[in-house]
Amino acid sequence: MDIALHPPAHPLRIANFRAYWVARLAMTVAQNAMIIVIGWQTYTIARTTMSPSGAAAQLGLIGLLQFLPLFLTTPITGWVADRFDRRWITRITVSLQLTCALILALATYEGWMSLPVLFSVAVLLGLGRAFAGPAFGALAPNLVPRAVLPTAIALSSISWQVGTIIGPAIGGFAYAHAQSGAYWLSVVLFGLALIALMFIGKVPSPPRSTAHPLRQIVQGLAYVGHNKLVLGAITLDLFAVFLAGTSALLPIFAHDIFKVGPTGLSLLAAAPAVGAAVIAVLFSFRPLKHNVGPRMLVSVLIYGTATIVFGIAHLIIPAYAFEVAVGALAVAGAADMFSVYIRQSLIQLHTPDEMRGRVGAVSQLTISASNELGEAESGFLAAALGPVGAVLVGGGGAIVVTILWTYLFPSLRRAKTFDPPTSRQDAADKEMESVA
Repeated sequence: MDIALHPPAHPLRIANFRAYWVARLAMTVAQNAMIIVIGWQTYTIARTTMSPSGAAAQLGLIGLLQFLPLFLTTPITGWVADRFDRRWITRITVSLQLTCALILALATYEGWMSLPVLFSVAVLLGLGRAFAGPAFGALAPNLVPRAVLPTAIALSSISWQVGTIIGPAIGGFAYAHAQSGAYWLSVVLFGLALIALMFIGKVPSPPRSTAHPLRQIVQGLAYVGHNKLVLGAITLDLFAVFLAGTSALLPIFAHDIFKVGPTGLSLLAAAPAVGAAVIAVLFSFRPLKHNVGPRMLVSVLIYGTATIVFGIAHLIIPAYAFEVAVGALAVAGAADMFSVYIRQSLIQLHTPDEMRGRVGAVSQLTISASNELGEAESGFLAAALGPVGAVLVGGGGAIVVTILWTYLFPSLRRAKTFDPPTSRQDAADKEMESVA
């Protein structure tokens, strides 16, 4: 069969991958729709009895409680994703998250919501996401031919990032309409994700190592440590987004600085979605192929700068502070989408299939550290320095980290394409053979 005459199908034309894509997008939107409302409820409930700084510390605590289960289980979750059927891992974890959404919906609707309920569910959500992340990340490459794997990884990354960005926006709007609305919406979305996952048929299993489980865990960590490009990409996200993340502080800006309430909060949360959507559509028509490393670094610099502009918008242009803040968040969302698209593609394509679960677990740990632990850092820093001070320190820190990583990990700035060096060499050898 002539490959040139019969090119591989686009990933979205493959039923298994299509079901996976729908499931991951629905799950990610549901997760993040819940997170923004959990933050708002935590802050508003705490403000009834606490000062702004004390309530900000509660936001830090809610982020910490989501991060701790993932931190403690990361070595196990990666091994589980490489050892067992990744389809069933995703189905079980989505079911757990659906149960959490149902608890929060009932608690809000029936009026027995409290900080202990929010804190308890945060721990369960952290546990579910800990096992879901590596399994979802490692499952995508099992669903498509190798020839279209870069496109599949890009689409998988886009579904995750778009869900991460638009989830808070949808959650904020749903909460503004009805206090339990965001949680009921998440119940529906988790249900949709579960149904889609049930449609994924049998897929090839990755090669299984016969080594002791502890040795396999160590091997996964060692691979990340030895592959400087993978290590640099993972840690760049860890430190840059950890410092510059603003999602945990949006309730404070909406409540105390802009005084725009839940509706304004939903607009602030929606702003990054607009920027991310523009980049996602752009990549769907014109996938990025060249100078991927340098472009990723520039995008993180833009992300840090936009974060600073968001934090000082009410100081530099008081009359249009809210509008400027929304615009800055849109730019930050676009830059974050650009960075994630490149980073996740590099990590997946530079990792062997039999290690994708373990490497994905390490990647997820850094992503969660940058998100949930970053929320804790933002909340505690806001309690100490105020929300504006926390944003300025975070945005400036992201810029400094990016500059440092440019020199500490030269493989990042030298990455011209997504292909691993061995793949590029194989292609060159085949071309030479055809010429000969």
